[in-house]
Amino acid sequence: MADRNPARLAAPLALLVAVIAVALVVATSKVDSTSSSPARSQPAATQPARRARAIPKAYVVKAGDTLTLIAARTGVSLDTILALNPNVDPNALQTGQRLKLSR
Repeated sequence: MADRNPARLAAPLALLVAVIAVALVVATSKVDSTSSSPARSQPAATQPARRARAIPKAYVVKAGDTLTLIAARTGVSLDTILALNPNVDPNALQTGQRLKLSR
């Protein structure tokens, strides 16, 4: 047993080092995320104003889309989508179909 190859210890040692490295990265990321929390609680006057989300002019239907889902994703009301697309059957959307979202 005295003639064991020391290289056989390399794999378990490498695994141990990798686990320690991951633990350090996770611990460090938790510290970083908690240290930035006070910046989020600043008064609104010191934070830059958010830009209004631009409404796209059209939407191309993807597999599994429904008008309700499209309305939620784009921020355009269901009534507006229906009014701008009077020939669209809400129950028979086709993948690749183009819907108007604004005039």
